Amino acid sequence: MNNNRLISLAAGTCPDFTPVETIHAAAEAGFGGCGIWFEASEWTDQRTRDVRAAFETTGLVPLDIEVIWIQPGDEDPDHDRQLAAGGEIGAQNVLIVSSDPDKTATKHRFERLCDKAANAGIKASLEFLPITEVKNLDDALEIVSEVGHPNGHILLDPTHLHRTGGTPADISRIPPELLAYAQYCDGVDILPNEDIDTILADAVDGRLLPGEGEFPLNAFVASIDPSLPLSVELRSKFLRDTYSNAAERASVVLEATLNSLNS
Repeated sequence: MNNNRLISLAAGTCPDFTPVETIHAAAEAGFGGCGIWFEASEWTDQRTRDVRAAFETTGLVPLDIEVIWIQPGDEDPDHDRQLAAGGEIGAQNVLIVSSDPDKTATKHRFERLCDKAANAGIKASLEFLPITEVKNLDDALEIVSEVGHPNGHILLDPTHLHRTGGTPADISRIPPELLAYAQYCDGVDILPNEDIDTILADAVDGRLLPGEGEFPLNAFVASIDPSLPLSVELRSKFLRDTYSNAAERASVVLEATLNSLNS
């Protein structure tokens, strides 16, 4: 493993804890960074201050703030609030997905978000996943390449790459400058079926610790820059049910991640 690679705890690993609790859990476990989930209905100016203070106290890197979800229709003012909060806490990246079936509209919105994120000092990464309208790597490459914004990137997640028929060999089609960071997790090779409910349940409840599943993680890591930060996205009902202590859960996740990266 490259000791210079930043390993960050994704917000989705601890959805049952507040951002501040998650940051402190990540620090106690030994992560170098932490991601933040922005819930518009719960986010206040005080939360921004508290999250910034937690990062300053722990010394962790605020790797990302998620998620901006592009929907059909008018722009959502909460996206501006999220980017402003991300800028204040020093978030390095913002995760963006789209459910707008109008690809032209998605490109326009993504370009606008790239501009706004750049003004906040944040890199914008578009994630593809089969439950959205940016369903696979080809869709993401088309949108980000055609927009051509210097702040536009693609986010790789082993789950979504695998579930959309992609392989680590496909990563070579992505210009290196389009990758700002990547997610990391493991999972079963084949799902019982491929309906949307099963795919969604797999993404939010069924991920496995690195090394416990069947994803080609060694090839995945070998296909990206050795210094590219990894956000360990372990959305898992088993982990939530088994480890009610956030720091204990984070420790289990980090240990499995390091073992996988060193294998």
